[in-house]
Amino acid sequence: MGVRRGAASFDPGDPLGIDELLSDEELAVRQTVRQWSAERVLPHVADWYERGELPVVRELTRELGALGALGMSLEGYGCAGAGAVQYGLACLELEAADSGIRSLVSVQGSLAMYAIHRFGSEEQKRHWLPRMAAGELIGCFGLTEPDHGSDPAGMRTHAKRDGSDWVLTGRKMWITNGSVAGVAVVWAQTDDGIRGFVVPTDAPGFSAPEIRHKWSLRASITSELVLDEVRLPADAVLPEATGLRGPLSCLSHARYGIVWGAMGAARACFEAALDYAKTREQFGKPIGGFQLTQAKLADMALELHKGILLAHHLGRRLDAGRLRPEQVSFGKLNNVREAIDICRTARTILGANGISLEYPVMRHATNLESVLTYEGTAEMHQLVLGKALTGIDAFR
Repeated sequence: MGVRRGAASFDPGDPLGIDELLSDEELAVRQTVRQWSAERVLPHVADWYERGELPVVRELTRELGALGALGMSLEGYGCAGAGAVQYGLACLELEAADSGIRSLVSVQGSLAMYAIHRFGSEEQKRHWLPRMAAGELIGCFGLTEPDHGSDPAGMRTHAKRDGSDWVLTGRKMWITNGSVAGVAVVWAQTDDGIRGFVVPTDAPGFSAPEIRHKWSLRASITSELVLDEVRLPADAVLPEATGLRGPLSCLSHARYGIVWGAMGAARACFEAALDYAKTREQFGKPIGGFQLTQAKLADMALELHKGILLAHHLGRRLDAGRLRPEQVSFGKLNNVREAIDICRTARTILGANGISLEYPVMRHATNLESVLTYEGTAEMHQLVLGKALTGIDAFR
């Protein structure tokens, strides 16, 4: 079978023609977020990363709210009500700039806002969500603890009744946005099982010391949450969430964004390596003219665009209401793992320049080490798929 006459020329940026699967509205969302990232993040992110801070987090959050990027797949309460593929494309473009920026948006929208939207009372939704959607109020999500990451059922944070009030005590660890959040969704053990609580961060007994000395996600705010007998009214509990179903469904929603986002980091590294290979000369010609380099570029392009196709397929399933958690695990496991490999291969093409912050490669590579771990390690997603394939639970 021959190539169809009049077929479009080969596009190195879209070798499979995936853009043809996207609607005009989806392409417009992608372009808007890509342009914002290019103007507001890329000129500064290397400096933020080197300094280990995100000094304009509140300003960026308000701008992201104005773009409709916060809780963008949620309906009502000031949220954009965008489709799953639109949200995924936004995550891809944000993480192509930096994983920390995508994490800011993911934690705000897919964890904190999603928890309130899915499990909160109408009063809670009206009180919190409009300000969070506008970026006027930053949220965080407290599930992971110092001694309980992959096994959240063992959490020690607890909430006890005191009259009509709740009193929360415990610690949470590795919490994105914690030190700048105005509201925290905190999960705790109660006599009725695990429950979620909406906690104003100015409540007495609540503190969020920032975690320093990170070598990953440096352009992101990561904190510990300390709850020292934080007293909350009865209506602070999320009424529709009991047990692990609540936090795990939030994580599944956030993991979907990671499936797309990881490919953004991979794309940035691939593009940097491709450009470098066409201009860097050794032995009298560009290194892109050598077979070993071309083999690397071909393999990177294969995994990058296969990963984008996978993300697109999962997005269409989510839009159709047919996406299962096991399929999200499939996407997160594959795309983050392949993104890390693409970044590492890109580093070899750039040689010594690959470790310089003048290029994005090492920054993305180190960031992805966090993405590999948070919201389910690779090993946990392997076990999720193993259980789905065999019907046998190997977690314990």
